[in-house]
Amino acid sequence: MLRPKEVVSRWVDAFNNADVQSLIALYHDDATNHQVANSPVTGIKAIEEMFTKEFAVAEMVTIVENIFEDGQWAILEWRDQLGLRGCGFFHVVNGKILYQRGYWDKLSFLKQHNLPLE
Repeated sequence: MLRPKEVVSRWVDAFNNADVQSLIALYHDDATNHQVANSPVTGIKAIEEMFTKEFAVAEMVTIVENIFEDGQWAILEWRDQLGLRGCGFFHVVNGKILYQRGYWDKLSFLKQHNLPLE
């Protein structure tokens, strides 16, 4: 069974390849992904729709600064190619993500990708 740090490393690889199917394979069916700049998304189908929509809107890359592990949790500190920085917390149970919470500056992201401000 994969350790939390290994799950997050695979998550980064799938994310950087915009590989939605590989991403959702890392989540429990009833997982929650809560990017705090947005409303929480619960359930594998909703998470799949979220990633599909987001990859269609902007090219996103996660450059790992650090990945830490503590019990069932992995913490990812990242930056992207445009200088945006953030962090994510992944609760990994039985080798799959049950809960994910991410922190990043949505306003900077929208401006960097020339997306409309909400």
